[in-house]
Amino acid sequence: MQRQKLLINGDRLKQTLEQFADFGQTENNGVTRLSLSEEDCRVRDYFRTCCEELGLTVKVDDMGCMYATLEGIENKPPILIGSHLDSVKKGGRFDGVLGVLTGLEVVRTLVENKIKPQIPITLVNFTNEEGARFEPSMMASGVLSGKFEKAVMLQKVDADGVTFEEALKKSGYEGQIENRLQEGTAFLELHIEQGPILEKEALAIGVVECVVGMACYEIEVTGESDHAGTTPMSMRKDALFATNNLINEIRKHLGSLDEELVFTIGRVNVYPSIHTVIPNKVIFTLEARHKDMEIVNAVKDFIQGLPYLGVNEGCEVKTTKLWDRDTVWFDQELLQHFDQSAQSLGYSNKRMVSGAGHDAQFIASYVPTAMLFVPSINGKSHCEEELTTWEDCEKGVNVVLDTVLALLSK
Repeated sequence: MQRQKLLINGDRLKQTLEQFADFGQTENNGVTRLSLSEEDCRVRDYFRTCCEELGLTVKVDDMGCMYATLEGIENKPPILIGSHLDSVKKGGRFDGVLGVLTGLEVVRTLVENKIKPQIPITLVNFTNEEGARFEPSMMASGVLSGKFEKAVMLQKVDADGVTFEEALKKSGYEGQIENRLQEGTAFLELHIEQGPILEKEALAIGVVECVVGMACYEIEVTGESDHAGTTPMSMRKDALFATNNLINEIRKHLGSLDEELVFTIGRVNVYPSIHTVIPNKVIFTLEARHKDMEIVNAVKDFIQGLPYLGVNEGCEVKTTKLWDRDTVWFDQELLQHFDQSAQSLGYSNKRMVSGAGHDAQFIASYVPTAMLFVPSINGKSHCEEELTTWEDCEKGVNVVLDTVLALLSK
């Protein structure tokens, strides 16, 4: 088919985003829509209605993922557009849902312009991307891609003792395994950046080259508890002082490895946590993220060498790898389509990486995949203050639409 230059209806996109934000709306204009909760089920019902009104066929798989398909002229693997509708507790109005509604607006634009696509277009809502109710994050896409075992995921429990399997059955969104996403011509995911880079650089579009690799370790420092008032400083094995030394060394060394390396000590537990007792144990986490796996591996080597730095105040140091992941690179041809679409539309843009995980990183293992970012004001996300301008949302969806049209015209 001959390629057409179309733009979406920005006002309609805004209205739709506001309508979806009503499901689980919080007092401060955020959203709480935990996976398979009542709020999530209601927004799923509304999404199904929106799709069926357009003539789309809606199917659900055994993990609760939703697929709404606009029939194509040829029966070929579909162009997939989507993300997730669940949120964290007191999250924002754009995280995940923008990616799902991108697909809805793209299809609405095609339908109103009487364009029947050469190949099918399928909108996807992945179940439990956030992992806020049932850990881990990206649960359903992890099962679809073979990263997680379904039997294990079904037994994951929320804070009230409800298993994922029980919640799935109760929701009415337990479908058939044969409905799972198995192939696609492309998977396109538009997401808010969840960081400050695009806004700081006054750019409208981020073309995401990869989801960066990472490593997460737990470090246990063991000393001896003694009386805080009677034990001379020279005779102590203070686990917290040793930990302080280690953290200083960690920051100094990792900070010098590469300017794009990010690392975080996110949890610190001190025992016995009594003000009159010298700490005998500290357990803390250290995670690091970078696109270059050589840098990630250098971080791993350094962490494993922490027990031998000679700054441990006589304490024992043990390091345990909790988990890691390799960098996931997205499809170069699709990224070039995003580049060309953004440029042809006159939108400022750059190539960038994602430090956060997304469903796209798992789907990329078996479907050509690409991601786009639009700016997050003040870099805020996973909070009620999360905000992206309507204009930037519109630009992001226009890039996806233009890319879809380019793929259909091949």
